[in-house]
Amino acid sequence: MSKETDEEFIAAYESAKLVAQNGRQIVNGGGPGVMYAATKGAKDAQGAVSVVYYDPKHASHFEGQAGVNIADASDKESNYIERTKKLMELGDAYVVFNGGTGTVSEFAMCWAVSRLYFGRNKPLILYGSFWRKILDTFWKNMKVRPEEYRVIRYATSPKEVLHYLEEYERMYERYHNIPEGECVGDECELFLLPLQHRRPAVVPVQHA
Repeated sequence: MSKETDEEFIAAYESAKLVAQNGRQIVNGGGPGVMYAATKGAKDAQGAVSVVYYDPKHASHFEGQAGVNIADASDKESNYIERTKKLMELGDAYVVFNGGTGTVSEFAMCWAVSRLYFGRNKPLILYGSFWRKILDTFWKNMKVRPEEYRVIRYATSPKEVLHYLEEYERMYERYHNIPEGECVGDECELFLLPLQHRRPAVVPVQHA
């Protein structure tokens, strides 16, 4: 669990504070650590916060709801899967900070859904330079597609987080009413980056 002096706690606090100052609501899992940091940042900016926590019957290792994580609205789910689903439904964008296995699974789910709705996906912002090494490792060792990297943004400051959110919102307002199949050019690829990774071409070798 992140402490208030940890880098990711401070980053989440400052990012949520800036995002809330600019009129956006914060949603998190209602727990301690980075989740509490996001709530604290938003509330210190007089912003609104919603949390989704869960209360499993048989799980022996889970963070649960943090008493200090006081939000304006809350949802309670029975298990981790339903909680993740609810968070994804409520969020209009996802900002992922450093964390443990819960963070890994939530990031993977958001990434997979972004791929499924490729071109009309919700923003997926990874906070921290370390993410590039992780994503490069996936590329080198797993069968991920080149286009899957186009749904990801990397941020190393709260200002970059806000910039990417504003960038997406401008594109969304401009293009979201265009019927699928009738778009041309950029409106077909909301919030997508150019290809960052490419598989090497396989050239057949002819033998005499």
